[in-house]
Amino acid sequence: MDEIRNRVKESGIITIDLATYKPGVEVKEIDLSNQLWEGLVLKERDFRDWVSNHDWQGYRNSAVYIHCSADAIIPSWAFMLVASHLVEQNVRFIIGTRNELIKQLILDAIHQTDLSLLKDARVMIKGCSDIPDPEFAMTELMKVIQPQVKSIMYGEPCSAVPVFKRK
Repeated sequence: MDEIRNRVKESGIITIDLATYKPGVEVKEIDLSNQLWEGLVLKERDFRDWVSNHDWQGYRNSAVYIHCSADAIIPSWAFMLVASHLVEQNVRFIIGTRNELIKQLILDAIHQTDLSLLKDARVMIKGCSDIPDPEFAMTELMKVIQPQVKSIMYGEPCSAVPVFKRK
C-alpha cells in the first residue's frame, strides 16, 4: 500500500487566515450625546468640566471611536478637545463608527505584513474567517501582497478559487 501524502503541504502554498488581522485591542466608545444639555446642545463650560474630570487613562491599551449618537450638531472643537486627551494617553482613535475603527485597525495590521515571506509565493486567502467585513480585509490584503506573490487563491486548498496569477 502506498504511503499517504499530504499534497497540500507539499505544494508550498502559504495560507493566510484573515483572523490574524483581527484587532488585538479592546475597542471602546466615546459617545458625545451623553454630554448634551437636555439631549440637544453642548454647553461649553459643562463639556470642559467633563473633559477635565474624565478618566482618560482608562482608554490606554485600547482603540477608541468618538461619535455622537444623537441628532445634534457638535462643534469641531469638542472632538478636538477629546482627541487631545486621547493623544496624551497615546491612544489609537478615530472620529467615526465602530466599524470604521475596526477597518482601520485591520488595515494597519495588513500593512505590517512581512512581504519578504511572500516573495513569489503561491498564497491562499482562507475563506472562512471570524472577522468583520471580510471583503474589505481580503481586498486590502490583495492590494498589499499581489505585487509580491506568484498567485492568489481564495477558499480552502480542497476548493480553491483562483483570483490572481502573475503572467
